[in-house]
Amino acid sequence: MQKSIKKVLVLGSGALKIGQAGEFDYSGSQALKALKEEGIKTVLINPNIATIQTSEGIADQVYFLPVTPYFVEEIFKKEQPDGILLAFGGQTALNCGTELYNKGILDKYNVKVLGTSVEAIMNTEDRDLFVKKLNEIGVKTPKSIAVESMEDAFKAAESIGYPLIIRSAYALGGMGSGFCYNEKELKELAENAFSYSNQILVEESLKGWKEIEFEVIRDKNDHCFTVASMENFDPLGIHTGESIVVAPTCSLDEKELALLQELSKKTIRHLGIVGECNIQYAFNSETDDYRVIEVNARLSRSSALASKATGYPLAFVAAKLALGYSLDQIGEMGTPNSAYVAPSLDYYICKIPRWDLNKFAGVSRLIGSSMKSVGEIMSIGKSFEEIIQKGLRMIGQGMHGFVGNSDLKFDNLAEELSHPTDMRIFAIAEAFDKGYTIEKIHDLTKIDPWFLGKLKNIHDYKLKLQTYDHIEDIPADVMLEAKRLGFSDFQIARFVENPQGNMEAENIRTRNYRKKLGILPSVKRINTVASEHPELTNYLYLTYDGSDHDIPYYKNDKSVVVLGSGAYRIGSSVEFDWCSVNAVQTARKLGYKSI
Repeated sequence: MQKSIKKVLVLGSGALKIGQAGEFDYSGSQALKALKEEGIKTVLINPNIATIQTSEGIADQVYFLPVTPYFVEEIFKKEQPDGILLAFGGQTALNCGTELYNKGILDKYNVKVLGTSVEAIMNTEDRDLFVKKLNEIGVKTPKSIAVESMEDAFKAAESIGYPLIIRSAYALGGMGSGFCYNEKELKELAENAFSYSNQILVEESLKGWKEIEFEVIRDKNDHCFTVASMENFDPLGIHTGESIVVAPTCSLDEKELALLQELSKKTIRHLGIVGECNIQYAFNSETDDYRVIEVNARLSRSSALASKATGYPLAFVAAKLALGYSLDQIGEMGTPNSAYVAPSLDYYICKIPRWDLNKFAGVSRLIGSSMKSVGEIMSIGKSFEEIIQKGLRMIGQGMHGFVGNSDLKFDNLAEELSHPTDMRIFAIAEAFDKGYTIEKIHDLTKIDPWFLGKLKNIHDYKLKLQTYDHIEDIPADVMLEAKRLGFSDFQIARFVENPQGNMEAENIRTRNYRKKLGILPSVKRINTVASEHPELTNYLYLTYDGSDHDIPYYKNDKSVVVLGSGAYRIGSSVEFDWCSVNAVQTARKLGYKSI
């Protein structure tokens, strides 16, 4: 570790915004925890009072100030830190750090950027530099021209050819971006994009290609690997934050996966990133052609997802790497508790976004390259069918999983499928009801047939359940398969009994019958890496696709369950994370086991 580092300033992300939310409280808190473990004094700048990282006992000093160069310089004068961390506060912190560097403020106060250098950050953020850098090693990027005037935007469009995607440089959550098919649309989009940034990017459209993402970690000794592979359920053209994301990748074969993993390592090494980053690809499975869309030299929403999904604490490890540790020094080498190797998964996870668009009058429900979702959930299971059904119940918008939301009806189904909205997944369920084939839905949505095939399995099993007249007629193997495919007792009762009145009574009847058949879930666990007590790891999930429990059952009279608030909504967000964490910590101090 760098012995000279005694005090570090961490840049937070400020107020929650659409496109930048609780994930940066998580990454910042992890970084502060890692610094504290090393006995380093920590200073945090973040005006958001509702976060964990601004709570007592996390950082030594907290400044509730805007994350801007002016205020950071004032903190430099007063606190005189030795180092600064830029990668834990989202795009806000990254942009602020770049400005501090360009204005010479970091040099003036002799503050060292820990982890990935500002030059490497600028190589990933400035499109021109990024493309030049990747051209040096023959890695393909989308044909792209960075422009600073309308006139140049039209020239760029002419040289690349329509359709195009327009994006703002240095913007968060895809702000100001969109697709255009002619000059009129280009003019509208470019004018909008210039209102967010003085540099915009005119790029070839790869709409309909697969979007694949990797979290990559690299230490100072050049030990580098991909920690998690993720695949967007939606094809390119829908922002990752607007998309259902599944890990590990589902529709790629071993050869395709290996190709992209090798490209990831090659790219990250060449960019000189130390710590954690993510790399996004557009991938065409028919031709095995690819483009690197972007590299985020910072923690992101995907990294929070990947940390929970794999049990590999990316932010914690990235902070240790920034202090000069190598991966073999984090956790315990040669054990599953070491940060030196990537975790392997024997389960699937998916992230599903939640929108709150019905709270606004007149807002377009269409989703695309600019983010509108306000929250998300993660579900864990042994099959895609299980995680998608569980996940849709968790977001509170499709109360009955993938099938059974008969109150949702679409006037123009083909339009709904080809122009995605926040309700598209339920439109797919209705399309199966109306006899659409997988091929037809694929043509309209460009969603990979692998995913559509799994959704059709759920639809087909619903039809099977509807052939029974009474709950007690269902054989044990049919009931087990329904549970394995993620059907809730409530859903099963609905398809078999079709009750008009007391759903709750039917639900209880179904549950009692299922238990009588001996069909019960097993408790499974995600092992966590580099944790203080690996045997007490706390990420648990229930599945009907396993026979034994991963952990023994402890009868414990002194235990307390804390109910969290679920996916962020407008009017309910990170403040309830703060409340839950404080409740759990207090319970623990009083000697209770907290759940």
